[in-house]
Amino acid sequence: MSERRAGEDVGLVIEWVATLCGVACVWLLTRQNIWSWPIGLVQACLFACIFFDARLYSDFLLHLIYVGLQLYGWWKWLHGGPAGDELCVTRLGSAAARAYLLIAALGTACVGYLMHRLAGAALPYWDASILVLSLIAQFLLARKVLESWLFWITVDVVAIGVYLSKELYVTTGLYVLFLGLAVLGWWKWRQTLIPVACGADADSCSASSCPRTADISS
Repeated sequence: MSERRAGEDVGLVIEWVATLCGVACVWLLTRQNIWSWPIGLVQACLFACIFFDARLYSDFLLHLIYVGLQLYGWWKWLHGGPAGDELCVTRLGSAAARAYLLIAALGTACVGYLMHRLAGAALPYWDASILVLSLIAQFLLARKVLESWLFWITVDVVAIGVYLSKELYVTTGLYVLFLGLAVLGWWKWRQTLIPVACGADADSCSASSCPRTADISS
């Protein structure tokens, strides 16, 4: 019995560490601080372990994808510029924005249908939208695209409604915090845009005009 209690205590500690890493990661992302990626990597690995232990294999696989996206974002922010240096903040063009919205709609419809038919999930389409939009938001974030925060804001608003309806009040509170940080991220990143030097593609930014991470994060 004591061994089981000790295991539960360790699991609770890991969950809290993962949660705190998640909050720290988002806060650092709003400030364009490169340390957000290794901290986010720790968070993704810890949650992957938590979900695997809980036999929530869909969430486990999702966080394995997050591990890959964290590594991609870490490399991209450091070496994704045209000269192999840092990226600066860019925006999506109208055609790209429409394409991502179409992907979000189709992805949500497909995943929601599978959740409904195969798993009998509660609120399948709303839950699917959280998954699909989160992956799009994380990919755009790795490319330092301003609109990534709009996707995160949408994710947080939907998640708050879903978790509140399931009476998951602590998780709801966490996503209220994430919503505030996402709004802050949008506002702070927008201040660093250099529209003349940076095109719609995150790879087309002029390296000489892009502020360094250390300057932006101050």
